[in-house]
Amino acid sequence: MSRKIVAIFSNPTLILLTAFGLVGVGQAQNSKTPYAKMAPINQYLMTESAEIALARSAAPASISGDATIVVLKQNGYETVVKGKNGFVCIVERSWMSPFDWPEFWNPKMRGPICFNPAAVRSVLPYTYKRTDLILDGLSKAQIIERLKQVVAKKEVPALEPGAMCYMMSREQILGDAGGHWHPHLMIYGPRSDSADWGSDLAGVPVYLNPQFQNSPEPLGTFMVVVDQWSDGTPAPIRKASVAGAKDAQGN
Repeated sequence: MSRKIVAIFSNPTLILLTAFGLVGVGQAQNSKTPYAKMAPINQYLMTESAEIALARSAAPASISGDATIVVLKQNGYETVVKGKNGFVCIVERSWMSPFDWPEFWNPKMRGPICFNPAAVRSVLPYTYKRTDLILDGLSKAQIIERLKQVVAKKEVPALEPGAMCYMMSREQILGDAGGHWHPHLMIYGPRSDSADWGSDLAGVPVYLNPQFQNSPEPLGTFMVVVDQWSDGTPAPIRKASVAGAKDAQGN
C-alpha cells in the first residue's frame, strides 16, 4: 500500500478498495499481516438476494432500480438482473485494492459500486479480469503480469470520457479501519496526480484515489465526497477524517 493511500484512507479515514477489498481469514503467522493469503472462496461470497440489495445500495434508487446487477459466484461474476439504463451495480471485493495493501485478501470488505455506461464499457472489465485471475489461483505477481498483457494487447477498451461510478452505500465496508467512510463518487481519467484537479487541498471535496496509481490498469481515479447516502439520509462529512489527510502525509 502506498504512502498516499495510507494517508488518505487510514483510520479514521478511508481504507479503499475497490474497490475497493472481511474477519478470521487466512490468518498469518503474526498479527502484523492478518490477511497474508486468500481465504476460502466461501468467505468472500454472499447470498444472492443480499448481494443484489447491497449492490443496489451503491446509488440512489432512481439509478440502481433500473441497473443491471451482477453478483460474485464461485467461478466469477454473473449477471442476475438485466437492467435497462446502461448502469451496472456490483459489489467489489478486497482484491480490487492496491496489490501491496495489507488487506488485499480481507474477506469482510464489500464495496458496492454502480458504474455508469462509459465505465461499464471501459472500467468494469478490469474488475472482471482481476476477479477471474484471482479465482484461477494466480499469484499477485502472475496477476500483475497478466494485467500488463491485457493492457498491451488492448483486451479492454480504452477509457471512455465521462466514466464514473457511485459509491453511496451506507453499508459499504472499505476495510477494517475505514468501515463505511463517506458516500462518494469516483471519476475516472488518464493516470494523473492531485494537482490536475486541485484535490487533497484544504476545503476541496476531491481526493486522489491511488487504487490504480501503481497498478497495471491505466486509470486515474478521483473521489468526490457527497453529503448523503444513497437512500437520501444525511451523511455529515467528518472534517477530521478527510481534512486531516494531508497532515497524515507529513506535508
